[in-house]
Amino acid sequence: MSLSTAARFARRELRGGLQGFRIFLACLALGVAAIAGVGSVRSAIQAGLEEQGAILLGGDAQVEFTYRFADEDERTWMRTIATDISEVTDFRSMATVTRNGETERGLTQVKSVDSAYPLLGEIVLYPPMPISEALADHGAVMAPVLADRLSLAPGDTFRLGEQEFSLRARIVVEPDDAGDGFGLGPRTIVRTQDLEGSGLLSPGSLYDTEYRLLLPPGTDLDEAAKEARDRFESKGLKWRDARNGAPGIARFVERLGDFLVLVGLSGLAVGGIGVSAAVRAYLARKTSVIATLRTLGASRQVIFLTYFLQIGALALVGIAIGLTLGALVPILLGPLINAALPVPAVFTLHPGPLGEAALYGVLTALVFTLWPLSRAEEVRAATLFRDALEGASALPAPRYLIAVAALLALLVGTAMAFSGRPVLTLWAAGGILAALLTLAFAAQGMRWLARVATPAARGRPILRWALSAIGGPGESAGAVVLSLGLGLTVLAAIGQIDGNLRSAIARDLPDVAPSYFFVDIQKDQMPGFLERLDNDPAVSRVDSAPMLRGIVTKINGQNAQEVAGGHWVVRGDRGITYASQPDSRTTVTAGEWWPEDYSGPPQVSFAAEEAEEIGLKLGDTITVNILGRDITATITSFRDVDFSTAGIGFVMTFSPSALQGAPHTFISTVYAEEQAEAAILRDLAGDYPNITAIRVRDAIDRVSELLEGIGAAIRWGAAATLLTGFLVLIGAAAAGENARTYESAVLKTLGASRARILRSFALRSALLGGGAGIVALGAGIAGGWGVSHFVMETDFTVIWSNAFGVILGGILATLLAGLAFALRPLAARPARVLRARE
Repeated sequence: MSLSTAARFARRELRGGLQGFRIFLACLALGVAAIAGVGSVRSAIQAGLEEQGAILLGGDAQVEFTYRFADEDERTWMRTIATDISEVTDFRSMATVTRNGETERGLTQVKSVDSAYPLLGEIVLYPPMPISEALADHGAVMAPVLADRLSLAPGDTFRLGEQEFSLRARIVVEPDDAGDGFGLGPRTIVRTQDLEGSGLLSPGSLYDTEYRLLLPPGTDLDEAAKEARDRFESKGLKWRDARNGAPGIARFVERLGDFLVLVGLSGLAVGGIGVSAAVRAYLARKTSVIATLRTLGASRQVIFLTYFLQIGALALVGIAIGLTLGALVPILLGPLINAALPVPAVFTLHPGPLGEAALYGVLTALVFTLWPLSRAEEVRAATLFRDALEGASALPAPRYLIAVAALLALLVGTAMAFSGRPVLTLWAAGGILAALLTLAFAAQGMRWLARVATPAARGRPILRWALSAIGGPGESAGAVVLSLGLGLTVLAAIGQIDGNLRSAIARDLPDVAPSYFFVDIQKDQMPGFLERLDNDPAVSRVDSAPMLRGIVTKINGQNAQEVAGGHWVVRGDRGITYASQPDSRTTVTAGEWWPEDYSGPPQVSFAAEEAEEIGLKLGDTITVNILGRDITATITSFRDVDFSTAGIGFVMTFSPSALQGAPHTFISTVYAEEQAEAAILRDLAGDYPNITAIRVRDAIDRVSELLEGIGAAIRWGAAATLLTGFLVLIGAAAAGENARTYESAVLKTLGASRARILRSFALRSALLGGGAGIVALGAGIAGGWGVSHFVMETDFTVIWSNAFGVILGGILATLLAGLAFALRPLAARPARVLRARE
């Protein structure tokens, strides 16, 4: 009975329209739309990766080897399961162009292919021509950015190693480019057979060989993968199939999407503050209605259900608007997004992220409306025509506190379940909650300070009026500080993290990073290579080491992936070296190094930090597959390895007798003055055309470009949070318009001019905005420090340009919102306002 009665009352109340609920709807809609939009884009990319997985991979499946081609046994097996096979090699080299006695060089990621390439998809060239025609007779195709850098036009010649090629066309579309992962140089494609005599695929050189397979229809991919691993995993085979055509991009999109959803949840939390403020303001206006209903015999349950159903219906409308925007905007912007993405995306309605966003919206609406709704029960019939809500208890009944706590736990648990990264989600939720509590206490502190400082402002009426308004019971300081403060906190934290990451790169590079990495140096080239550098006074340091790569397959005889729990050391192949003695910069932290003339069973020195993460101890055994051969070594020492210096660092260093007989090359880092780098590259690349030089500054610039793209996406997410906060500010300003109208009328009656009243309103807004900005800055700096210190493990310094921007942004936002709703109070006639209050 009470439910039907409440539903009838709620329906009648809703006939009054949406007055007072526009901000409520906007806050919910924007928060839900942000989460739904991010989820829809993520699902679109994932759908594109799944749909185009075979094309991105270059076949239904791929078998990959490191530093070698497949042997006859492996080729025979591939022919038994595949209807067609294409062999592709991938490596880095230097494209060299000589004109008029001047030589230009550019780092390039070379893909050499056979006549069957591509098995799937179509490579688009300009000028248009078949790939077979473009690569005939030592032909090559090249990425436009590299061709422009080297000023190459179709018909011009260039060298890779010691072999000359003719550029035939530029690459417009490379169908399997995204499946190859991150590369430091633009693409060049040539025939594998044309590399004979180039010196680039010599034994021990750094290259990967990929065999793309077309499989018969109906092939069981799980069974094929199991057979491949059972037969050849001990020889270093790596299997991939079309279900995971671009694993690096898939992981990146998933993790970035998860993080942006967390940013979106912070926006929804800001929106929740606006929702709560709107409900509180609405119920304050309905005090007389509630008291009248209580006079007529309505129970507490009927009162609560009446407004719960009314607010719930409006919340569903706001969520529906948000879902509509989150679903349609990505579809409408699909062509633009697809043009900017390196992978295909399928933009259509994706129910999964919409359901996730709807659930977040419902839970957020419940968490932030139950608290103010519970206070409606406290309005008694005897308080008719009084402000019952102002006199009500600050805390709702225990049953509502328990319900809010349960809903909050459910919201956090839902986010943890959906994200797939529960620890990160829990820390993010804790950070948001801590920021909200800090801002809530700060709001109360600001009101207390305003009340304390008001007497001291005697003789300065403008300041006194502003402080009295902030410290008074009717001022919406809490909503302003909470909404704007949380948005600014997110923005400040992201700005500090982004700024520290960039400054760390810029700060550390000149001091610790080498000028060049040189790879693929043959052993017989090392004496001449070192002689050129040792005789150069601009070179301060040269580090060299033998270089192999291998895959950790077993730890103490057990599967390495299972023992290490997917640690990065056991994922994919790792760089490996050998040394008879540690150099002067190596610190052995535990165990002992082998004797200089040691020739016994293989021993290995392992990086101490990574060993601790995996759980290794002295005496454990590590099995590494190198060039198809398993080598099992005993861990006899741990040592410090600093991977942050951009210098040479190996997780594993073996005793020399274990690896000296395997084909390998050397790697070298050269530390030199910047003005000498061009001459070093010219001389070494001219004398040894097979080696590849990677300029560290260029590589870091490439990584910085990637970070800029990530930072831009995150800043857009933070901007959505800030926009929601600004909407809440507008709502708070609108809710306080009547109070400011009355205040303005009283001040005018006492002789204050409009200009002085306006300055008082502006000062009040500036003080609140500045206070919110300062508190948000403190919380943002704390959050940025935590992420920098515990997640990224980098040094942290406050980025003051961002800090001042946050404070200034808080002041401007509150000024704009406050002054926008100050015009009508200033224009109101005192007599009419005061007469209406009688």
